Amino acid sequence: MKKHLIRSVKYFVALCVLYLVVMALMFVTNTSLLTPAETFRALVHSTRGQVMIAAMLLLSALYPRFGFISRQTVGHLMSDRELVVSAFAAEGFRPVRESEYEIVFRGDTLPRRLSLLFEDEIRVTQNGEWIVIEGIRRGVARAYFRLENYLNRKEK
Repeated sequence: MKKHLIRSVKYFVALCVLYLVVMALMFVTNTSLLTPAETFRALVHSTRGQVMIAAMLLLSALYPRFGFISRQTVGHLMSDRELVVSAFAAEGFRPVRESEYEIVFRGDTLPRRLSLLFEDEIRVTQNGEWIVIEGIRRGVARAYFRLENYLNRKEK
């Protein structure tokens, strides 16, 4: 529950920063007819602005539910370790912790980690005959697709 709340708050802050950047760009390029104070007042007091704030809150609350996934593929973590590590390295992740049944990856650069809001930890575990990949949707989906290709090539 605590992790869910932290992820929601991070995402809400990221959306607010995005909004502020767009408003600042509009002000700097003189494409906004309003001053920053008038823009903020319009956001808070207009129906459209209130709906946008409510949508941002709702999206932030739901983000941890749809922003994180788990995928699995047939393989063995230890015998296919090189393929797993190279698949994640190709997607911008590096191993940070490792045991016999688990490898934990994180983004390998600060911009990569920042783009994932520092929610860049991806766990790869062995569960029977399955390799299970859990973490943020963007990282897991890309690494899973690449790992599937590597494993299929190995079989052929």
